[in-house]
Amino acid sequence: MANNRSDRVLDNLGDRRIPVLKGPNFPNADDIVKESLLSIPRTEETVDILLVNPPTPDGGLWIRTQHRVGRRTRENMVWPQVSLAQMAAILSPTHKVKIIDANAERIGWKEFAELLDQYKPYYYMTQVTAPTLENDMYGCFLAKARGAKTIAFGTHVTPIPRETLISYPALDFVLIGEPDLTIRDLLDHLERKVDQRSPEIQKMFDKDPHYELAFSEDGKVDLGKIKGLGWRRNGEIVLNMPRPFIADLDDLPIPMHEDLPLMKYRMPLIKGPFTFIVTSRGCPAGCTYCIKHVSYQYGLRIRSPKLLMEEMWKLKKLGINNIHMYADLFTVHRDQVMELCQRMIDEEINIKWTCNSRVDFVDEEMLNLMAKAGNRLISWGIESGNEQILRHARKGAYPDKVERALRWAKNAGIMNWGYFIIGLPGETEETIRQTIDFAKKLPLDIALFHVAAPYPGTPFFFEVVKNGWFRKGTRWEQVDMDKGTVLDYPQLSAERLLYWQKKAFREWAFRPGPMFTYLKMLFTDFATMKSALSVGLQHVAWASTDSGINIE
Repeated sequence: MANNRSDRVLDNLGDRRIPVLKGPNFPNADDIVKESLLSIPRTEETVDILLVNPPTPDGGLWIRTQHRVGRRTRENMVWPQVSLAQMAAILSPTHKVKIIDANAERIGWKEFAELLDQYKPYYYMTQVTAPTLENDMYGCFLAKARGAKTIAFGTHVTPIPRETLISYPALDFVLIGEPDLTIRDLLDHLERKVDQRSPEIQKMFDKDPHYELAFSEDGKVDLGKIKGLGWRRNGEIVLNMPRPFIADLDDLPIPMHEDLPLMKYRMPLIKGPFTFIVTSRGCPAGCTYCIKHVSYQYGLRIRSPKLLMEEMWKLKKLGINNIHMYADLFTVHRDQVMELCQRMIDEEINIKWTCNSRVDFVDEEMLNLMAKAGNRLISWGIESGNEQILRHARKGAYPDKVERALRWAKNAGIMNWGYFIIGLPGETEETIRQTIDFAKKLPLDIALFHVAAPYPGTPFFFEVVKNGWFRKGTRWEQVDMDKGTVLDYPQLSAERLLYWQKKAFREWAFRPGPMFTYLKMLFTDFATMKSALSVGLQHVAWASTDSGINIE
């Protein structure tokens, strides 16, 4: 059985083989590759597909989820891999799945390679992000060397799939856009398991009126028919038709949270482990810098409060009492939020939770009910204190609304976490000064300042390209790291952007109120005190150094 299955996997090797050198002194390289892969011993631990959050570039903690990017977390937050758990639920039990979250488990490359040898996956799937691109591809290289077919998804490969496949020959497939149904469709066809789909899974495919099976007349797999797939055909890069979004998110099975290292996930100011519940996909706002539109564009799909409660109770039974309501914009649908909060109150689930929001998508009644339902903290995308910069970035939320929303939350007993961006188009040292002064006036418990990052596929990215604002010698790994930036404006150099980023944090944080909050973070959870202390020291060290930058 294993050999027959390996034959099916190897049938597609021709799409990416190195040309064979033939002659009396050269053996047939194709035969050698095929024989070597077929000879790999398979065990009970062998899996069909390994879903991977790979080791990090520097041993630190990085932001890596389906909606987000590869930025290093200065706050030492460990981001749950719920997108991998969602895909595991879609693939199981038809396909044998294993999740490795090397970031949360602090697994290095040596141990990771040993895990690849242990699980011997037929397929290897990972998220790819710009700031960790070469690092991510190293994982694909290791898996490919062990005979796996490699698959990438995420916000980097979606806007530039062709360029990614050309640059990295160890990558076999990219999933463009929403990956959930594409990975199931791909594996079902390659493994000849289309007929093993449950009615619930088949229903999601049937909602696409133009869906068709990817078999040719002679019964072979026709990869060109699998929507949302980028692949290689005889050395040529092929990008298939896009796949429609999943029509109803309630059709998705509940993620397999139990397959994640749930006890490893931590968030500042939250006592004990936490994880995500995805409440919706998409956001109608038009912010030019936001990467979420690359995957989900500007539409909105929500999950029902009834199903969200079902997932919450499942996590409660797994020992999780802290949840982050994970969405591009949690408060985007008022009726959903109000019903969910009322259900949490009525069912007495007694879970503490956090969320994100915009200041123009809340009202006082909503915030009071959210607090009553257990909401402890809201992260706000404030970005800038300058109205013209916000208008240019199509943020649509202006400074006059910020303090009002944050006061409402504070009065309800909810903590405020503010995010600011240094270096959006139109930024000057005067507007940065304005943002710092604005941040210091707000009722914030935590504030973080990041340099603007032009991610591929965003309007901001194309604006930077058009105006020549990319710094010479730019590499993708510099797109969103605190130690570097790809931006170099005529009036505001990369060095000055990084200087002002640190200055902004110093001025905001090194005051009695914020310093008290950071001390509180240290003692939030004894189990994570050492990590929290490390965070505090890293912040102080990071903000106190200028990395050789001339600040005069």
